[in-house]
Amino acid sequence: MASSVGTTSETPESGSTPEVSDSPARRGRVRGRRAAIMAVPAVAITAGLAILTAEGALGAQFAISGMAFTVTAESLDGTGFEQFGGLDNMADNSPNAGDTGGQVLVVTSAIKSATLSKLCQSVDLGGTNLKIEAGSGEKKVEATDLTTDSTEMSGNAAFRNIEIGNDASTLTKAGVKGPLGVFSQQADTVHIDNLRQTNYATTAGVFKLPGLKLSFSSKAC
Repeated sequence: MASSVGTTSETPESGSTPEVSDSPARRGRVRGRRAAIMAVPAVAITAGLAILTAEGALGAQFAISGMAFTVTAESLDGTGFEQFGGLDNMADNSPNAGDTGGQVLVVTSAIKSATLSKLCQSVDLGGTNLKIEAGSGEKKVEATDLTTDSTEMSGNAAFRNIEIGNDASTLTKAGVKGPLGVFSQQADTVHIDNLRQTNYATTAGVFKLPGLKLSFSSKAC
């Protein structure tokens, strides 16, 4: 089964100075964001798939910087795929928090083992981009226990033995479990061509980057 991936989720602007006061209005806003996640599309299958409720941090268990980075790959092949929604949290008083309460709505994708060709990752540092490239030769990038927390994802995807509508706390394919009551999906395998992601966090148990090249560039991935 193949489909065009087109997952998007608007994120708040990060240019304003964060509020440092612990006012009742701010506390209420943060609690409200933690209480429910609504209408986060699941990648590749149906744009209308929605996350119903979620509590707690998902995916990468660390404070995010709040600076999004772009990841592209010519192709991705994965075994053991899971996907569900959640919230990532910035460090207290992060200058990138703006009026978000220091939280970003994300879709977490987990893959037990993955290979990627022509991987590119870039982050905008303001006037220049820090770019990492790997896997452009015969050897592909390899990753195990890979998770990405994304706000946008696109490409052309195909899955084998996919299950849609699972409770995220019961997922079994990638060894990652989401919160109870959260809408999710999983599959035995995933293949994506022309992958493009806007990410806030990535983790991996092992990450092998053959032909690694790090540079500053005027062009993003």
